[in-house]
Amino acid sequence: MRAASARISGIGVYLPEKTRPTRETEARLRESNPRLRLATGLIDRMTGVTSVHVRPDDWQTSDLAAAASTVALEESPGEIDLLLFASASQDLIEPATSHIVAAKLGLTCPVMDIKNACNSVINAMQVAEALIATGQYRRVLIASGEQPSHAVRWQLRDHEQFIRSFPGYTMSDGGAAVIIEKTDDPGRGILDSSFHAVSRHWDIGTLPTGGSMNPRDPDGSYFDMDGAGLQRAFLELGPEPVLEILERNGLGWDDIDLVAIHQVAAPYLPPILDRLGVEASKIVETVADHGNLASVTLPLQVQRARRDGLLPDGGLALLIGLAGGISLGLMLVRV
Repeated sequence: MRAASARISGIGVYLPEKTRPTRETEARLRESNPRLRLATGLIDRMTGVTSVHVRPDDWQTSDLAAAASTVALEESPGEIDLLLFASASQDLIEPATSHIVAAKLGLTCPVMDIKNACNSVINAMQVAEALIATGQYRRVLIASGEQPSHAVRWQLRDHEQFIRSFPGYTMSDGGAAVIIEKTDDPGRGILDSSFHAVSRHWDIGTLPTGGSMNPRDPDGSYFDMDGAGLQRAFLELGPEPVLEILERNGLGWDDIDLVAIHQVAAPYLPPILDRLGVEASKIVETVADHGNLASVTLPLQVQRARRDGLLPDGGLALLIGLAGGISLGLMLVRV
């Protein structure tokens, strides 16, 4: 186990008060698409998601990120010398959304965006730690605002389009912020990390509008995903990278207090935990009540675990990020 150079000093999460129950989602889909005769209760049964959060009407991703950042800065006040906006969402293609977040927070430090779908925050933590370890910065604010609700398709052409739009109905709006700072305690902080990608599967799940492929295609502004294909692609990664980071640090599952893992559907969790050999008591299930929060998911789980005593002061957490593309991010952190 290597010495830590950076630690988490503050976490903030913002979840909009407004929610959309899954039964309301299904009712709206049936009303909007009477020809398709969509089954009642299908989304709930297949995903276990009971509701999702929906941003206020006049809020942008930067507002969600700024709200969460305010909470994190209250927990860990002090000067910020770099802001990283880390999200699958963004306010605009240009400029970087980090500029907008910084302006809303009144910060004048350097900024940049980090984007890797649902792994954006854990990748930003990787970048922040490296920049701190090389002495370029001391305190980095990672801010995320996820707003997938704008990419939900309500008007459907046929059942095939419904299936490819299906994951979007369980995605949720929210904000998260993590403050990473230099540490003088080599035993506390980010102890190890490991990142992997199987990029040949990039086209399994897309939100295809806005880039050079589809600059102005209105039909490309909705989620288009092969849910079964994504699951197969993640299974292809196997449990080896997770087990390797534990072995490399001389750890077993009994040494880990929290396993924070990205969650897209409740039924997916037991097979994954079984394959890894992890007890369900080591996770915080968030997907049923809050939906798929993309890159906000891991900070939310760490925050809840600290609040509920699952992750005590000095406790050890393993963060497991899963993202479209596809990619796997692992990070071992002693809080």
